[in-house]
Amino acid sequence: MIKNPTGKDIISVSTEWMGRELTLEVNRVGFRSTASVLVRYGETVVLGTAQVGRQVEQDFFPLSVDYEEKFYAAGKISGSRFIKREGRPSDEAVLIGRLIDRPIRPLFPKGYRQEVQVVATVLSMDPTFRPDMIGMIAASAALCLTGTPFDGPVVGLRLGRVGGEFKAFLNPEERAASDLDLVVAGIESGVIMVEAGALEVSEEDVIAGLEWAENNFAPVLALQKELAAKVAPVAQEYELVLPNEDIQKAVDSWIEGKLGKMGRKPYPERNEYVKELRDLMRTELFVNMGVDEDDPKRGEYEEAFMLSVHKDVRRGIVEDNARPDGRALDEVRELSSEIGFLPRAHGSSLFTRGVTQAMNVVTLAPLSYAQIIDTMEVTDGERRYMHHYNAPGYTVGEVKRLGSAGRREIGHGYLAERALMAVLPTAEEFPYAIRSVTEIMSQNGSTSQAAVCSSSLALMDAGVPIKSAVSGIAMGLMMDGDNPYVLSDIADAEDFAGDMDFKVAGTAKGITALQMDMKVHGLPVEVLSKAILQSKPGRLEILEHMVGVIGAPREKISDYAPKIEKVKINPEKIGMVIGKGGETINKITSETGAQIDIAEDGLVTIAGVDPVSIQKAVDWVKGLVEEPEVGKIYKGAVVGIKEFGAFVNIMPGTDGMLHISRISEKRLDKVEDALKMGQEVYVLLEAIDDRGRLSLTMKGVPQE
Repeated sequence: MIKNPTGKDIISVSTEWMGRELTLEVNRVGFRSTASVLVRYGETVVLGTAQVGRQVEQDFFPLSVDYEEKFYAAGKISGSRFIKREGRPSDEAVLIGRLIDRPIRPLFPKGYRQEVQVVATVLSMDPTFRPDMIGMIAASAALCLTGTPFDGPVVGLRLGRVGGEFKAFLNPEERAASDLDLVVAGIESGVIMVEAGALEVSEEDVIAGLEWAENNFAPVLALQKELAAKVAPVAQEYELVLPNEDIQKAVDSWIEGKLGKMGRKPYPERNEYVKELRDLMRTELFVNMGVDEDDPKRGEYEEAFMLSVHKDVRRGIVEDNARPDGRALDEVRELSSEIGFLPRAHGSSLFTRGVTQAMNVVTLAPLSYAQIIDTMEVTDGERRYMHHYNAPGYTVGEVKRLGSAGRREIGHGYLAERALMAVLPTAEEFPYAIRSVTEIMSQNGSTSQAAVCSSSLALMDAGVPIKSAVSGIAMGLMMDGDNPYVLSDIADAEDFAGDMDFKVAGTAKGITALQMDMKVHGLPVEVLSKAILQSKPGRLEILEHMVGVIGAPREKISDYAPKIEKVKINPEKIGMVIGKGGETINKITSETGAQIDIAEDGLVTIAGVDPVSIQKAVDWVKGLVEEPEVGKIYKGAVVGIKEFGAFVNIMPGTDGMLHISRISEKRLDKVEDALKMGQEVYVLLEAIDDRGRLSLTMKGVPQE
């Protein structure tokens, strides 16, 4: 047993959960962190650490949550040829970090400005299930021991449905068979975060999954509380940075009567009105209150102004059922779309909903352009469909430095990617790698779902034979006591003032992707179910608009896209196509100009711009792997002459025996009287014996 140098005893608590023992342990590792918890579940071990720093002068909560993949945890060394050390986190690790962050962040009080860093590090990974939810538990357990005002604990479950039954901690085979991948995080008072990918699953089935998850949270919540009680962390002192009450009252008083019906205008008119109102406050109120440009209180007035605007939004919805832009609670903004407006793109679209606008561009390439996934969890994986999302500063009217994609961009792109995965054709049906890029042109709420809609349109414009169009909608929620007010197709003003941000995408048959984030401390499934059910009519309305623009995928791909033919061969003959040291495949590529990719299952894809070159390569490959067929005439070359006959090569690597008696109708004294080495002749394959030997004849076979 390791000795703790701080003199503290190792504290451990355990419980049975979902068929395995879950153990939380402190004081074994991480002696200098604010809090660290070692979590064991099966053979998975995750270290959760939480470090609390100083209070900073910023207008946001400086919380960072990271999920660290360690290849050694899975007994792997990175497949990268040049870099073996873990470096920049993979997109998968970033997404899991976001997954852990989203239920944790709203559980700190508004105005909390201490630096908090949470890291979940996977030290050992049981290959029979994904470790991400154990990482969420480790992060939550560590935060519960910091003494910060964290309103946890949190528990997360990733579940699927196999054979009609819900199950958590699915093994790889069960995940492949499941029609639902649902992550639910919760606290004692209810659900606080949801994310899902699905194969056109109904709203009712998703709700049933939420209920199943919520019913299994209790043991882990109780275990974290038991650990916290044993550790008894000392509460840390902190000071909340909240708006000055006097300033808030002054701004509320000044703004009274200036919003309400006057502020209920369609976007972007309302945005302009709020901007003008803010400018007016800066001149009128600042002068009256003696606030000059250098006064540090200016920021407090600005924040108080936005809080007043948010309160007016909530008041209008709760008291008058009136939204900021005058819409009904279930009304979708005006829609307009077009496709094919970029002449050289393989597929393109422009989707506009209110002031939110998303352009999508689809590019097709051979399967060899698929992204190789090299993570702790996946072995030799590939991503054939890639969705990337970009939203520069100008889309919100800001000056913002350009850089690489951040967590938000990666998360929004992944959500849209999941939404379309359910309807994509297989590689056998459509042997292309597909890159879909959403360029946001203008933002005013729900850009991730605009990305879903624009991507669906562009894929159909590119001729990708998707099974169905996919639409997406963002829903909002405002709680007035126990009364929920659900909003369809929320804009920024409602998002900022609301209690939940809910995004759902799907086809006419059902849901394909889902994401819910609560700003309040947990909601019951009954409230969430209302939002889920109300989302369907709005989503179908958007879908109807999209189908009106393009009802089905184009029958053929763009002239600028590479043309691809596929040939299925016996996997045992892959070596014949490749040749020694790649000699054969390189020769085919250099002489035809076509690109050839071979999968392990024997699927050969041949790509190029020139159809003639592609066909030449197809014929070449078929000739290399073709099986001899009795009764078929072949053109072959004489490769050997014996007294009893000649050997004729009828296809690469395949020779047949042409007996002297089968060369001519006339009797021959010797083979050389009719044939010579290298001579090309037409022969008929008469038989193949039980040893695989081929018998040929020239009798009755026309010779050119």
